[in-house]
Amino acid sequence: MIRSRNFAPYFVGNATSASGTWFQNLAASILVFRLTHSPFLLGVLNFCQFVPVLLLAPWAGSFADRFDRRKLLLATQAAEVGLSACLAALAWRGAATEWVVIGFSAAMGVGSALASPAQQSLIAALVEEEDVPQAVALNSMTFNLARAIGPASAAAVIGTLGIPWAFAINSVSYLLLIAGLLLVHPREEERAERPSLLESFRLLRENRSLVLALVVVMVAGFGSDPVNTESPAFAHAFGHPSTWAGVIVACFGAGAVSAALLVAGRVAGSRQRMALTLGALGVGIALFSIVPWLWLGFPLLALAGFGYLSSNTAATTRLQLGVAPSQRGRIMALWSVAFLGLRPVASLVDGAIAGTFGVRAAGVTLALPALLGAAVALTTLRAWSGARSSSPRLR
Repeated sequence: MIRSRNFAPYFVGNATSASGTWFQNLAASILVFRLTHSPFLLGVLNFCQFVPVLLLAPWAGSFADRFDRRKLLLATQAAEVGLSACLAALAWRGAATEWVVIGFSAAMGVGSALASPAQQSLIAALVEEEDVPQAVALNSMTFNLARAIGPASAAAVIGTLGIPWAFAINSVSYLLLIAGLLLVHPREEERAERPSLLESFRLLRENRSLVLALVVVMVAGFGSDPVNTESPAFAHAFGHPSTWAGVIVACFGAGAVSAALLVAGRVAGSRQRMALTLGALGVGIALFSIVPWLWLGFPLLALAGFGYLSSNTAATTRLQLGVAPSQRGRIMALWSVAFLGLRPVASLVDGAIAGTFGVRAAGVTLALPALLGAAVALTTLRAWSGARSSSPRLR
């Protein structure tokens, strides 16, 4: 699959761009934290970065189903190049205050909001239908491989060269994704003439498994937020410099990559497996938040990352294969809302709890939805098994 002439250029470009995004995110978080020492403003930063996904999802999904998805991605990535380059220039001049960084993060969030449904939908057009589960898993792996490599590399660059270089590297990474998009030739697919997000809600009403998949994506996003949002504050809580945030995120990403290698090619997990993976995410984040030493938290972060990626990939595959190609843009817009659009809510809750009760309390609190989801899945499984065993046909 990775050697495929049509998938490989996109895979490489996307992996590089995703790594560059971690340079951007980590540099922005560290800069805001250094300027303010405020866990709450870290939540505000993430809120502004991801709230455009929540607000623009109806239009972004419709655009992805109506227009050429590759051209739409080329336009949004070109805009991101300009924004990240401008932020790098301001940081070099010492003009990047916390509100400048937050403003640029919001502007780049608009580009991500418009690109996300098209990006997720394009994957299925780059491979044959039977290869979609593997392509989804590999695409998830790119983000988490970036999560494993990007933050640690970004921390090294920030520690040696400075924050402006991290912003500049992100700008270059978008150019590599643009190059990958220019090399691929997506399969022609049916486009919707007048796409409406209301039709997607009708599909959800008719197919409850799609609703459950979106709920799993949302729960997984909430569970991973303490690592994404409060990693500089966690580093400080463990008695380390803020650059250790990169190591924290990388450990989570390493666990996610190992999960991607195991789930690649599988259509979806069973309900029992979903309970186990959501439980691994919740337990890993909760225990990491309360252990006294960072070295003891590393394997817990890897466990959480494994649970996060396994749950999210299974749910995303169900969504991709559960609708027609002409509907994928709008369904993946709902995926964007569940995965990215609700992150502003999680980030604000995370930041508010961290600012009031401490970052460890925030980590435990944000792990609760994943633990609850695991308990619901396990309880439903037991109830279903009990109903089967009591059925006269099985006696």
